[in-house]
Amino acid sequence: MEQNVINTNLTGKVAAVTGAGGVLCSAFAKVLARAGAKVALLDLNLEAAEKFASEIAAEGGVAKAYQCNVLDKDMCYAVADQVLADFGPCDILINGAGGNNPRATTDKEYYEAGDIDAEVKSFFDLDKSGVEFVFNLNFIGSLIPTQAFARQMVGREGCNILNISSMNAYRPLTKIPAYSGAKAAVTNFTQWLAVHFAKTGIRVNAIAPGFFSTKQNAALLWNPDGTPTARTGKILAATPMGRFGDTEKELAGAVLFLLNNEAASFITGVCLPIDGGFSAYSGV
Repeated sequence: MEQNVINTNLTGKVAAVTGAGGVLCSAFAKVLARAGAKVALLDLNLEAAEKFASEIAAEGGVAKAYQCNVLDKDMCYAVADQVLADFGPCDILINGAGGNNPRATTDKEYYEAGDIDAEVKSFFDLDKSGVEFVFNLNFIGSLIPTQAFARQMVGREGCNILNISSMNAYRPLTKIPAYSGAKAAVTNFTQWLAVHFAKTGIRVNAIAPGFFSTKQNAALLWNPDGTPTARTGKILAATPMGRFGDTEKELAGAVLFLLNNEAASFITGVCLPIDGGFSAYSGV
């Protein structure tokens, strides 16, 4: 097992991670397992979750995959009950399921005269069902799993909920209004939950990743020949540290810090940017 990047011991803890079949949340699941937690990997794509659960087991960790639709309340409750039966009551929930959809994305950054009738997807062409899907996946997809798993947490000291927000929550990025609005809602929900559960032994925080180059966003950031796209140029120009983040190293430390009940025991209701200074930079 690899050594943790921060001294957080989660031995004996039970952690549930939604969206664990994806790039970021599978990395979070591995980080928790390396810190000693028994990890339930939840994803709509069971095969993907099983792959990462197997990788955790190969490292010597304890993990099990569960198929779960975070928008299906009955399914979430059933999975939470199964995790309870398999591992015991949940101590840590990471609400990682989320994402964007092309139906909720404009083709251009700026509206230009004539776009309303042109062969481009302008603001006026955004699909209502696409916008609803993106908002629901990110916001409702955090609310329902919290309802399912927080039932096992209330009244037990040292429990944690960690939501995944985004830079979009601070300043909306161009082209993706639904995703930006949904992540802003996640940040607000984090604050609300932190207050609501403050007297129950549950801390609630969020992280807001900046820009990380992964397989999922590679087409947006890199041309087929490996050169950076125009969007990459804009991102790096607006990131004072001038580079993308390292998924495994630079998200792991923040996650383990916020889940550390000694180092972060008085921290609740915060959304921690991990962005190389992007959210602090005015552009001049």
